Amino acid sequence: MDDKEAYRWNDIDFDEEIVISGIAGRFPGSDNMNHLRENLFNKIDLVRADHGRWEKEHPDLPTRMGTINNLEKFDADFFGLSFKQAHVLMPEGRMFLEHSYEAIIDAGINPKQLQGKNTAVIIGTSYVEGQEKFLYENYQLDDFQIVGCSKSTMANVISYYLDLKGPSYTVDTACSSSLYAMALGYHCIMSGKCEDAIIGAGNLCLHPIISLQYARLGVLSPEGYCRPFDSNGNGYSRSEAVAIVYLQKAKNAKRIYAICPHIKLNSDGYKEEGITYPSLLMQSTLLKEYYNECGILTSCLDYIETHGTGTKIGDPQEVTAIYNSLCKNRETPLMIGSVKSNLGHSEPASAFIQIAKTIIAFETGFIPPNINYKSPRDDINALKNEKIHVVQEPTPITNGYIGINSFGFGGANAHMLLKWNRKQKVNNGAPNDDLPRLVILSGRTEESVKLFLNDVSRHLKNSFESFKY
Repeated sequence: MDDKEAYRWNDIDFDEEIVISGIAGRFPGSDNMNHLRENLFNKIDLVRADHGRWEKEHPDLPTRMGTINNLEKFDADFFGLSFKQAHVLMPEGRMFLEHSYEAIIDAGINPKQLQGKNTAVIIGTSYVEGQEKFLYENYQLDDFQIVGCSKSTMANVISYYLDLKGPSYTVDTACSSSLYAMALGYHCIMSGKCEDAIIGAGNLCLHPIISLQYARLGVLSPEGYCRPFDSNGNGYSRSEAVAIVYLQKAKNAKRIYAICPHIKLNSDGYKEEGITYPSLLMQSTLLKEYYNECGILTSCLDYIETHGTGTKIGDPQEVTAIYNSLCKNRETPLMIGSVKSNLGHSEPASAFIQIAKTIIAFETGFIPPNINYKSPRDDINALKNEKIHVVQEPTPITNGYIGINSFGFGGANAHMLLKWNRKQKVNNGAPNDDLPRLVILSGRTEESVKLFLNDVSRHLKNSFESFKY
């Protein structure tokens, strides 16, 4: 049964479903999706001790952090920015602009086709850590500086330079900002406000004081190793990421990475333990209500990409909520994992790495493995009695449903389900003749053209075909 038949069987119009049709970004130690895929499957620890973001020393500051590459590079001429504008636009804004363009192209669309269109732009972010230097120290009295350093600019600059007329704003719910942005974009399309949406999130660790505050809050691992679900877990390492996805209805999409049947949000409300203490009750409520509403059996779930930060309080609450809500009718253990074990916690951008990992799983047919997990925590019974299992080796997908959890430290909770779009290749992607294929490439530098040529030579059929387990 193909996807369209399955949706007709459930009396749901497949063509009206919201899908992810494009994705682009850069992640700790990974310049793009292909690089991230290779690092995850090769179990590379992407958190670095020599991050070079600052020289400040303090006993409470962990030395390890996940950082992205080429923070200082930007092709201002490509977007028509002047030298002054480019230098007072925050690094996040520059990268959002670049990766929005890439995500649209990844969806098979010329960005110029979107000019004047009612396309939404919604960006999730939290602290803009470079503001202190840009606004309060190295102020240049430039008329664009206050614009370039504003949170609102993170979304508005994309709408401006791509000439998009839909809703354009930034959302902040701390660590769940990514999925809140996704939910807003999802509902913009479902309600008819717009046909498509550019959704992104970013986090850059540029000021040591923010990391120091998180350390004193007690959520950072002193050694800088993120060990979700492990008995030695004692917090997370901070990390950076900037990523964009392009959302459309299935009927308009040229490519479908994943189908998004539903997305749901709630909030913890008041808790005696304090605002940062996660609520087992409300996380359980969110999951139960979610799967009741979307009508998908929890026994069909292949895997949950958890929030999984490795903190003393967060992991037991989340895994127990998953067990209480999703495991009652399962005959086999529910697989879980957390990409934070590989590259740390990018806070407001974290769910976009979870989405990236899920798309990698769908494109390869295998869930990438966790690292830094040796023995289950004593206070998580579902792990000890093996009702829930942590993925430690590449694991095949069977049913094609992966859930994604995200929780903000102020109590803003979110859950999203992504469904596999099983793409059928003609002749397994191989040509039916011996004729040579002409590949046309262009780039603004010789280095960029060579990068494209090397990528083509490594993956002669397509970029994911060589990854088979």
